[in-house]
Amino acid sequence: MTATADDKTVRIDKYLWAVRIYKTRNIAADECKKGRITINDVAVKPSRDVVAGEIITVKKPPINYCYKIIDVIENRISAKLVSQFIDDITSDEEKLKLNIGVKVGTFYRDKGTGRPTKKERRIIDRFQNEANDL
Repeated sequence: MTATADDKTVRIDKYLWAVRIYKTRNIAADECKKGRITINDVAVKPSRDVVAGEIITVKKPPINYCYKIIDVIENRISAKLVSQFIDDITSDEEKLKLNIGVKVGTFYRDKGTGRPTKKERRIIDRFQNEANDL
């Protein structure tokens, strides 16, 4: 999209900071430089201007968040007001990736206890198989 005289524009790094996707503008700019921010499937630089209606994809492993810009804003706003300026259109499949780590679980062993015995290994395997069946 090209900006006309009527369209308000703002830099992408400033916008991501203003709608609280990133904690600081510097972090948002770094993520742009790393290629983790795309607009309409094109990697962008931090100086790229955004306008209402564009789709932003933010890669925060393991999830790719998708947002649609409702309106542009320059100043940081409270978390309650974010929904007036950006719409989260991330698919449910992507959001389920957050729960995978919870379902799998982890098994903790004290440092220095050595390798698990055969019996302990069977217990660990049983625990992990039960977690995967959830």
